[in-house]
Amino acid sequence: MSGKVKVMIVDDHDMVRMGLKTYLMLEPTFHVIGEAGNGEAALHHLRKLDESEMPDLILMDLMMPVMNGAEATQAIMSEFPAMKIVMLTSFLEDDLVVQAIESGAVSYVLKTVSAEELIYALQGAYRGMPVMTGDVSQALTRGIRQRTARESESGLTEREKEVLLLIAEGKTNKDIGEELHISIKTVKTHVSNLLMKCEMDDRTQLAIYAHRQGWVKTKD
Repeated sequence: MSGKVKVMIVDDHDMVRMGLKTYLMLEPTFHVIGEAGNGEAALHHLRKLDESEMPDLILMDLMMPVMNGAEATQAIMSEFPAMKIVMLTSFLEDDLVVQAIESGAVSYVLKTVSAEELIYALQGAYRGMPVMTGDVSQALTRGIRQRTARESESGLTEREKEVLLLIAEGKTNKDIGEELHISIKTVKTHVSNLLMKCEMDDRTQLAIYAHRQGWVKTKD
């Protein structure tokens, strides 16, 4: 690996960013050139950079306010397709792993990995080689199988069903976005897809549909 690999760190916790930055600065092959507290801020920062100033890698947290890691990865990859992104997170839920990889992340790494494993993942991502531990690979496989089974049953994705259930609870787009950690724009897209797939005209009809399907749990 010739020259230093330029890294941008995106995490909503100041202490996490500081710790990662401090560690990577001790590694001779890496140079931290930027950081951001959420996905939207990261995207805005990248748009201001010249080509020579762009990072080679982004170390991205998954669960963040305003714009989460999966949304940010998708948005960044659409504008900067050559970017390499490594998702660093505390979560190993099957659906989250699938969401992160589908959004364009090269690798999905848990925050519990050793320093050596993190460096190995970053070096692999720089070369375009996906790096995942056995646990992550198994979660990805399970997540894909579960999603396929769920979609075949209702025709809706798991995220669309989550949005539908929240609509049935009377939640606004803002409420739904905050609860699912997604942007309002993404919520509106899911609502539009739900209206089309369920052949409904408005949110009220969607709510009634969810109740009729027996998906809404009644409170005692």
